[in-house]
Amino acid sequence: MRSTRASAAVDRLKRRSGNPDYSMVRSADGLFYLTLMTDSGDMERLSPSLEQDEFVAYVNAYGPQTPKKVSKLDVAFEKQLAKKKPAS
Repeated sequence: MRSTRASAAVDRLKRRSGNPDYSMVRSADGLFYLTLMTDSGDMERLSPSLEQDEFVAYVNAYGPQTPKKVSKLDVAFEKQLAKKKPAS
């Protein structure tokens, strides 16, 4: 099983949080879990052992999230939708 998606998810988490101490561990049974290096040098386990797809979803939801970009056109469109009243 390739772990490229999992490592990319951890890299995105590192960029979002600004903390380079996050890492992933792949166990002998092929499951992944997220760890964080503490100040004392210990590795703190942050997630249960998960399959690759579940691990990627967990890491993507973990930590600070990047705000979604919204264009001026999207804002104007949302305003127009709000102005329309549903037909009864």
